[in-house]
Amino acid sequence: MTELTELTAVRLLDGYREGEWSPVEATRAALERAEAIQPEVNAFVRLTAEDALERARESEERWRRGEPRGLLDGVPVTVKDILLLRGAPTLRGSRAVDPAGRWDEDAPSVARLREHGAVFIGKTTTPEYGWKGVTDSPLSGVTRNPHDPSRTAGGSSGGSAAAVALGAGPLSLGTDGGGSVRIPASFCGIFALKPTYGRVPLYPASAFGTLAHVGPMTRDAADAALLMDVIGHPDSRDWSALTAPAGPYMDGLAGGVRGLRVAYSPSLGGQVAVQPAVAGAVRRAVERLAELGAYVTETDPDLTDPVEAFHTLWFSGAARVTQHLGPKQRESLDPGLREICARGARYSALDYLAAVDVRMDLGHRMGRFHDAYDLLVTPTMPLTAFEAGVEVPKGSGHRRWTGWTPFTYPFNMTQQPAASVPVGVDGDGLPIGLQLVAARHRDDLVLRAAHALYEAGVASAGRATPSGS
Repeated sequence: MTELTELTAVRLLDGYREGEWSPVEATRAALERAEAIQPEVNAFVRLTAEDALERARESEERWRRGEPRGLLDGVPVTVKDILLLRGAPTLRGSRAVDPAGRWDEDAPSVARLREHGAVFIGKTTTPEYGWKGVTDSPLSGVTRNPHDPSRTAGGSSGGSAAAVALGAGPLSLGTDGGGSVRIPASFCGIFALKPTYGRVPLYPASAFGTLAHVGPMTRDAADAALLMDVIGHPDSRDWSALTAPAGPYMDGLAGGVRGLRVAYSPSLGGQVAVQPAVAGAVRRAVERLAELGAYVTETDPDLTDPVEAFHTLWFSGAARVTQHLGPKQRESLDPGLREICARGARYSALDYLAAVDVRMDLGHRMGRFHDAYDLLVTPTMPLTAFEAGVEVPKGSGHRRWTGWTPFTYPFNMTQQPAASVPVGVDGDGLPIGLQLVAARHRDDLVLRAAHALYEAGVASAGRATPSGS
C-alpha cells in the first residue's frame, strides 16, 4: 500500500478523487506518524485526534458523494501555536497565557482551511511568542531536527517544519517575522514561503507589526501554491490585507524560469560567511536555473545590514506583547525574551521612527533592484542546523539569533515574498536551503521558480525518518 505519510497534498487529493484511499486513512496515518515522532522530535503542543477523525469521516462522505467542499477537503494539516484554532488553546509557547480562555475563533488563514474541508490534526511548537530563530520554550521544551535530533529544527516555526518533514501532515501554517518559516524549512529540508505582507491576512494583529507574515510550510512548491490559493484572500478583520490575487497560483507554476532575470548573491557582497557545503549546493542549483533558461548574473543588492533597525522594531514588539504581564508572569518568561523586552521598553518613539526610516530606504533600494532583476537568489541560511537547545551556535560569538540569520530578516523589513527551497545536504546529511526573493506582489514568480527546481530534480521532497519511528 502507498505510504500515505509520504504523499504531498496534491497527490493525496488525486487519490481521494480516484478512490485509491480516503481522508480517514490519510488522517489516521498522519496522527499515527505524529504520535510516533513526538517523543523524539517534540513537534506538537497538542494533537486533536478525535476532532480530526470526525472531520475526516465527514470529508470521506463528501468525496463518496462526489461533492468535495473545497480545494483541500480531507487533507491533514497542522497549525503553529501562534495562530488561533477554534476549540483549542493557543498558548504561544508561554506559561503566561491562560489556557482557560474562550478560544472560539479561527485566525483568517485557519478559517479558510476550515471552509475548504482541511482536517486539523494538531498545534505545533513555537518559542515563546515566536521571538527567536530556534524552537524551544519554557512551556513545551526543545523541538529537535528530524534529520538529527541532537540538532535544532530552527524556528520559530520549528514544530511545523519537523511535522511536515516527518510526514505528520503534508501542510502546515507557520508565521515569519524575521525568517521563521524559512529558517526551519532550510534546517529541516522542506519548502516554505513568506508571502508578500498582507497576502495572507492575520488576526489578531501581531505585536511585531508589519514584520509578521503567515505562510505555508509544505513538502514542495506545488503544495504551497495550492495552500496559497486557499489562504491568500482578504479577511475583514485585517485592515492591511491585500485584495484577492489575479488568478490561482497553481495555474502559474508551469511557466518555468526561461527568460527570467536572476540575480545571484552568494554572500550579500561579502557581508556573510557561508559554510562551504551550503555555498556549493546553492551555486549548483543556480547553475541549473541557468541551464533551464534563466539569465543569471552574479551580483549583490545595494544593502547594508539593517540588523540594528530590525532589533529596534523586533525588541519593541516583544516589549509590547508582554506589556500586560505582572512581575510573577514575567519571571516565567524565557530569559532571552525577558532581556529583549527590557531593551525594547527603553526605545523612544524617535528610535522607532528612525528604524522605520531605515526600513523605508531598504524597501526603496530593493524596489529599484527588482526593476533590473525578477528574482534574487541567496542561501537561506549560511549554515546547517546546529545543536538543539541554544539560541546561537556555541563558539559563534553571536549574541542573538539575528547574528546567524542575515539572509532572512531584511526581507521581512521590505515585505517581499521569499521562499526556502531544499537543494541538498552537507556532509552530515543536514539539509541546505536556497532562498528565492521577488518584488512585492510577485509571489507567483517565487513559486514558479521553486517549482522549476523541483521539476528539474534539484529540490527534493524527500521525507526524513527519525530513529524512533
